[in-house]
Amino acid sequence: MIVSLNFEEISSLRDGAELALEPAPAGAAVAAPPEELAHVEALRAAGGDLSLTTLAEQRSAERALELILSAAHERMDVLVLTQHVGSDDSVNAYFDYAHVLTVLERVRTAGRRMSAIIELVTGRTPTAESSADVTFPD
Repeated sequence: MIVSLNFEEISSLRDGAELALEPAPAGAAVAAPPEELAHVEALRAAGGDLSLTTLAEQRSAERALELILSAAHERMDVLVLTQHVGSDDSVNAYFDYAHVLTVLERVRTAGRRMSAIIELVTGRTPTAESSADVTFPD
C-alpha cells in the first residue's frame, strides 16, 4: 500500500527526523528506544512515497512518525516562545509540524484499512503474526 508524499511533506519529515535523532540533552525525559530511532532513520532516508507492505511495517512507520511529530511540535513551541509567533522560523516550524501531522493521519488511515482487510480475510482481528504475514502489494 502506497502513502503518497509531496515535496513539502518529504522535506518536513527529513527535518523532523533530524530533530528526533538529535541526542537528548542531559536531564531530559526518557529517550526513545533504539528500534524506534531506527524507524525514524528509515523515514529520514526515504526519498519519496512510503510503501507499506505489511501492517507491521505500517505500525512501525506510525510510531516513527509519532516521534517525528513530537520533535516538530517541541521545536514549534520553542520558536513561538523565544521568537515572535509570526516570525519566519515560527511559521516554518508550524508548517513542518502540520505536514508531518497530515502524513501521520494518512499512515493511520492506511493502517485502519489494512487491519480491516486482515480481519475480513482471516475472520479475526490482526495478530502479530498476521500483521507480519499478510502482504499488501503496491
